[in-house]
Amino acid sequence: MRTIFFTYGLCLIGLSFFMFFPMLADVSSPTHEWNVFALSQFFCFFLGGLMVFSSRSGHYTLRIRDAYLLTVTVWVGLSLFSALPFYFTAAKEYRLNFTDAVFEAVSGLTTTGSTVYTHLDAAPHGILLWRSILQWIGGIGIVVFSMTILPYLRVGGMQLFRSESSDNSDKILPHVHLIAGATLAVYTGLSLLIVFAYDLAGMSLFDAVNHAMTTISTGGFSTHDASFGYFKAPLMQWLGTLFMIAGGTPMILYISLFVGRKNNSLLLYQAKAFWIGLTVVSLGLALWLWYTHTGWSFADALRQCAFNVTSVVTTTGFATTDYTLWGGLSVMAFYFLTIAGGCTGSTSGGIKIFRFQIVGKALMLELRRLISPHGVFPRDMGGKPLSYEVVSSVAIFIAMFCFIFCVLSLALLLTGLDFTTSLSGAATALANVGPGLGEVIGPAGNFTTVPDAAKWILVAGMLVGRLEIMTVLVLFSGSFWCDV
Repeated sequence: MRTIFFTYGLCLIGLSFFMFFPMLADVSSPTHEWNVFALSQFFCFFLGGLMVFSSRSGHYTLRIRDAYLLTVTVWVGLSLFSALPFYFTAAKEYRLNFTDAVFEAVSGLTTTGSTVYTHLDAAPHGILLWRSILQWIGGIGIVVFSMTILPYLRVGGMQLFRSESSDNSDKILPHVHLIAGATLAVYTGLSLLIVFAYDLAGMSLFDAVNHAMTTISTGGFSTHDASFGYFKAPLMQWLGTLFMIAGGTPMILYISLFVGRKNNSLLLYQAKAFWIGLTVVSLGLALWLWYTHTGWSFADALRQCAFNVTSVVTTTGFATTDYTLWGGLSVMAFYFLTIAGGCTGSTSGGIKIFRFQIVGKALMLELRRLISPHGVFPRDMGGKPLSYEVVSSVAIFIAMFCFIFCVLSLALLLTGLDFTTSLSGAATALANVGPGLGEVIGPAGNFTTVPDAAKWILVAGMLVGRLEIMTVLVLFSGSFWCDV
């Protein structure tokens, strides 16, 4: 437990460090908004320092059970501490109650992008910047977590990426500091590149910084109620599409290509499928939209479809228009795209592309086996052996995803939400997308009017989805708590 307390303390200290930037942004605020961030920063730093100091001696080890417990407690704990500025903010019209504050913080750290805030255009800069920073932190956190811890926890087929993210050691975190450092460097470099590109395209520097953080993290928080639709310039929307794709592509793929490593075949295999899938769906939907909406040119239809399809598939949640008004086909398409997700090792949520690829491979092998019962067929994907354990893990993950989706949908219905809001809310929370469907939580709405009970259900869904489901469910196993 010493390792858990030590790591948790370091995370709180790190969180307090990031609170300095929104504090600085609000120094000139007439409402003295900076005081809230200063007090929150001191509290997090003091508590984190106390935990580090009290557990600083001894040998630090991280067992499998410790990794599960640490992962869940860190994400839950940091979400609660991240909610402090929302709960105590000096601007009364932007001060949230406890439920809304936790909802906003969890949505930020899990890079979901669902929000309870309205009138964002007039919101204090500190609050807006803090929301974006939370998504930036959550984005880098989930990338490092998915490529250093999940392969060793054997969650949902992630063991397939064990050799892609480390050496062949059996230690739970081999060379984690090298992986984390290289990933942070790429992540930060891309963030700065996006700031520069958005600024050149015409955004204000403040908007560019905020949207760069929420684009690369595929989070989707915006500084405007109209989301990315506030920026009408086609160039900005194409840049947004490009950078969301960059966020949905494995970060380690950039590293391996840069240093010339050759064992990135699996990451490249799923990235190609991701890129091709986005292209095909965007073109197909654009052709249909161009045909049915006579007032749009094909270039406009392609731009709108490419942006919004990419936003939903990468689970970013930005919107340039209310795509639910495009007709029944688009509503159905976006609903299914909600759960797809980007690549593993990226900041995207959802089921992930590689799991669909594994299911497709398993299905083809089974069909070939039915035709030739005595045949011997190779089991591989992207040059990597595809074991029964991996296929089984993926099948269990998808089954649990569907089961939890049904449970969440039923629970939301019991809170009084309508059928469309309940189903899309469950999907958008579990897949960490952000906007759902319908008039309440659709691209043109938000989660302000959702009952408090439903918000807590959605908070649970966001956390379970972000932590790859099985990481959370294992804590409910009685055998887990034996010899923790």
